[in-house]
Amino acid sequence: MVKKNWKIGQVWIETVIYTLIAFVLIGLVLSFAMPKIQQLQDQAVIQQSSDMMKQIDSTITGIGATGNQRIMEITIKKGDLIIDGVNNQINFSMESQVVYSEPGVFINDGSVKVLTTKQTGYNLVTLTLDYSQAGTEQYNLQFDGKDEVKTISKASTAYKLSILNNGPDANGQTVLDFSLQ
Repeated sequence: MVKKNWKIGQVWIETVIYTLIAFVLIGLVLSFAMPKIQQLQDQAVIQQSSDMMKQIDSTITGIGATGNQRIMEITIKKGDLIIDGVNNQINFSMESQVVYSEPGVFINDGSVKVLTTKQTGYNLVTLTLDYSQAGTEQYNLQFDGKDEVKTISKASTAYKLSILNNGPDANGQTVLDFSLQ
């Protein structure tokens, strides 16, 4: 009778040991795979955000005459879209494990300027559309009729961004009024 219980106990101990070994192996695989998966996801989000910035730039440059309005849907999965009416810029920034460009050096990706800044434990990737520089068409960007900075954060649903051409201001710059609908 004792020998029979010993065999049952041995089966349970072996089952527990094999289960623990399986969990350790799964944990090791995930510890190596998860950072790579995160980097690939960040790379995809940055690329989608760059495409979104180019779409915004295309909408701005093609808005046409005074009174024209364009409504576009934008999706922000990670990071922040910043409409800077004070400096007449549109920025997208996000923290990432990916070094998207050479750290500390601006590169041009079409109309979008890209800057990667090394931070402690992560990289800050910033995409910029600058409408204040000479040599480019200059626009006076506003949000809800005011020269202010508006931050649009990530959300599970798409935003509806409205861009209205309010015509030239006193300096001859075209005033573009952004709002969320």
